[in-house]
Amino acid sequence: MASAQTNRLARGGLINRNAPLSFTFDGKAMTGYAGDTLASALVANGVTLVGRSFKYHRPRGILTAGPEEPNALVELRSGARREANTKATTAELYDGLDALSQNRWPSLGFDVMAVNSLLSPIFVAGFYYKTFMWPAKFWEKLYEPAIRRAAGLGRPSGIADPDHYEKAWAHCDVLVVGSGPAGLAAALAAGRTGARVILAEEDRLAGGRLNSDGGEIDGMPAGEWLAGALAELEALPNVRIMTRTAVFGVYDGGTYGALERVNDHLPIPPAHQPRQRLWRIVAKRCVVAAGAIERPIVFSGNDRPGVMMASAVRTYVERFAAAPGKRLALFTNNDDGWRTVETAHRAGIEIAAVIDSRKDVPQHHRALAQSGGFAVHNGVVVDVKGGKTGISGVEVALANGGHAQIAADVLAMSGGWNPSVGLSSHHRGRPKWREDIAAFVPEGAPAGMLSAGAANGEFSLNACLRTGHEAGFAAASDCGFGGKGGSAPAAADEAISISPLWHVEGKHKGFVDFQHDVTASDIALAQREGFESVEHLKRYTTLGMATDQGKNSNVTGLAIMSELTRRSIPQTGTTIYRPPHVPVAIGAFAGHHRDENFHSVRLTPSHHWAAERGAVFVDTGLWKRAQWYPIAGENDWLTSVNREVLTVRNGVGFCDVSTLGKIDVMGKDAGAFLDRVYINAFASLAVGKARYGLMLREDGIVMDDGTTSRLAEDHYFLTTTTAKAGPVMQYLEFCRQGLWPELDVQLTSCTDQWAQFSIAGPKTRDLLREIVDPAEDLSNEGFPFMGVREVRLRGGMFARLFRISFSGEMAFEISVPARYGDAMARNLMKAGEPFGVVPYGTEALGVMRIEKGHIAGAELNGTTTADDLGLGKMMSKKKDFVGRVMAGREALTAPDRQVVVGLKPVDKARRLRSGAHIIPKGAAVGPDTDQGYVTSVCHSPMLGQWIGLGLVERGRERIGEIVRAHDPLRGEDYDVEICNPVFYDPEGGRQRG
Repeated sequence: MASAQTNRLARGGLINRNAPLSFTFDGKAMTGYAGDTLASALVANGVTLVGRSFKYHRPRGILTAGPEEPNALVELRSGARREANTKATTAELYDGLDALSQNRWPSLGFDVMAVNSLLSPIFVAGFYYKTFMWPAKFWEKLYEPAIRRAAGLGRPSGIADPDHYEKAWAHCDVLVVGSGPAGLAAALAAGRTGARVILAEEDRLAGGRLNSDGGEIDGMPAGEWLAGALAELEALPNVRIMTRTAVFGVYDGGTYGALERVNDHLPIPPAHQPRQRLWRIVAKRCVVAAGAIERPIVFSGNDRPGVMMASAVRTYVERFAAAPGKRLALFTNNDDGWRTVETAHRAGIEIAAVIDSRKDVPQHHRALAQSGGFAVHNGVVVDVKGGKTGISGVEVALANGGHAQIAADVLAMSGGWNPSVGLSSHHRGRPKWREDIAAFVPEGAPAGMLSAGAANGEFSLNACLRTGHEAGFAAASDCGFGGKGGSAPAAADEAISISPLWHVEGKHKGFVDFQHDVTASDIALAQREGFESVEHLKRYTTLGMATDQGKNSNVTGLAIMSELTRRSIPQTGTTIYRPPHVPVAIGAFAGHHRDENFHSVRLTPSHHWAAERGAVFVDTGLWKRAQWYPIAGENDWLTSVNREVLTVRNGVGFCDVSTLGKIDVMGKDAGAFLDRVYINAFASLAVGKARYGLMLREDGIVMDDGTTSRLAEDHYFLTTTTAKAGPVMQYLEFCRQGLWPELDVQLTSCTDQWAQFSIAGPKTRDLLREIVDPAEDLSNEGFPFMGVREVRLRGGMFARLFRISFSGEMAFEISVPARYGDAMARNLMKAGEPFGVVPYGTEALGVMRIEKGHIAGAELNGTTTADDLGLGKMMSKKKDFVGRVMAGREALTAPDRQVVVGLKPVDKARRLRSGAHIIPKGAAVGPDTDQGYVTSVCHSPMLGQWIGLGLVERGRERIGEIVRAHDPLRGEDYDVEICNPVFYDPEGGRQRG
């Protein structure tokens, strides 16, 4: 049965009492109303204990009513949609909401880890830097696992998120952040001029503090003025109001990041709708009217459930008609705190007393106390009495030296207000200190940004309206809109007075950072140990590193450090502000880029044909490539791959190699250009011939390899590896435009323009004759190895034919326009049926290249030279080329370099593993004896065993030597023989036949 809303006020509030909602908290059924947040519903139900702190597991209650909340973090929903660390103060209540407290075990009321409070003398600031040092062997087996288990807040679901997230762009002239009185005035002023305006509000309701503090604007109640202002803005076609949208970051070029919580207020988003939407808003000007955050005072017991920010008490009473307690005490150092007493007294809550630390309390406040029948004490709170479920009273040290005990079940505290300077400081702006309000205000804001209202240190309602209107009109004028912005709304100028009070000494801990359990004594310890810099203080104590990012604690912590170091607060300084200003889910940043949409996908021309044949695909960069083609009766990949290899070696097969990078190099200087980027010569290459080439980086390390064919005197067709297609194109353009602009050469990437198939095996010519015009001479004499020419196909279409082989078999590569790729695959299959043709995938391709000792990506790893790869003799001594000089450095020509060799297990039944380290026989395993590693492996059906390539020190001198392959990852260690990297047909007769 749902509990009664024992603390719900009988009237008032911006809630819908005709729409009751049921929810649970830690399994207990409760009720609330539409318009509630989870926090306000918990307050209405009399719940005070909502969480446990991170380090000491101290009991914590709701502290605030906004996104700065450090205590009331809960897990919402269950199953795949479970979301940890949701602020109860911003979570909108919906029917069926299921919330769990976190960071406790076995229950919130009885948390075993609360024993940490007894160990608080040990768990001081920086304790993790000073402990767990001895014995060293305990670190990995005991200390680190224990720390990791204790770390973190909440639990991830561990299941794929079923919801969707979107990304969107918006453009405007003026972006207004915050819809309180300053934000509304700014939006009205800018909107009336005709400027395009976006008004972004994090809350579900526009109005900001007007919804809690009320007041009178232009002679009417604040609520009535608010409704009129919103109606006017909604009627303007050039104004867009975005509620539930938090601007979290300022980026270059007037771009702002914003998160719209589209359906977070529902248990499950409606079909085809996102849960959240990440906005990139491009604005010519921005007005930050994000308000201010009330700061706590540090004193003994200030973290107990029942101690709450004064403004939060007002919000719960006025906006949500929920009373945080029956008997209220206020501890304040400023005039604004007294508003809470007025609001609570008006709502019928008993006022126990006001403790005002100022020497002179204004007379109108004393008059309120007299009329309300409660005492005003000039002094400070030194302790809070109570337990984990709430407080029972406070102890006050009076200015006259006496003490007072005050019975109360809720203590509202107000230490002043900090303007929200996060966004205005995102481009390394440093806020400046204002003594009159004892707070930092924006300075050095990003270009095009203005701050207004409380965000700029103007705390009276009239000042908020006036500065908001001025900022909005100025922003629109800067964008070229000279229309009338109307007059600024008017309100009373309330008295704003504060006498700073940061810390009250006491017998017990006074907390600065509530979530991370950073106390005033921790800051003092950091100062004693030399961590006085604010950046050091932050990291040594973790001050401001919790989920609220120091919104409640940073300024107070800096003030305490300034007192300890006898420096002013401006001299003490602030930390660097960085986005995101509010938490943003990783899913929102990713958007649709997850699972199969993690990145864009490129399909080969024969992809759909391959899918029809049941191909298993693999991601190779952005490409989906057929890895192998299983047939009926094959239950594992190796069986399929072995069949494909054997069929190619004994008959014929074909593979789609369209993913290779393809670049047209044209112009009268094309040959000279290629001579400069390749280690071997291409200017002398005859038309109608192809040549294998190797490209170096400027440091002499191999960049890429591939074949280049000369199609005409001024036309070369260059191919790259699949992985390096983009980088090589960029590099060649850099060479063309930056290094040798005088050369007459043009480059065109044509990877997507051509479908290319490798046809390999002794029956290749038989298959080709079925699709090529009979007049074409495909004999060894008529079409020799490394020959290239255009041929006519049966039916009259032309194709490019290359006599190139990376399989070691007699092979051709046929190239047709990409739109004919699917048809070519189907025709190859049909024409090859009499010869037993098979399509083969990348695995079989890899097997055959390893059998022939051809290098690939694993050997082109960014550390190898041409000589390491056995290709040193290709380096021309007759011309210059990129990387030639650097390739001759001593370290790159050292005799003990790791070079490519073949490797095969001594035990033919043993599987060779990629990544295994090569260790000499009889040597101990370690860095000093590590002589290389296995780069590529495969099972060779031709040799009947596993083989591989590897990089081994002085490998060519050690052919026939037995070494050990040590694989610590899999716990394997076995003997292998260093051998020639060409395992199959070393004479090369098959590919030239």
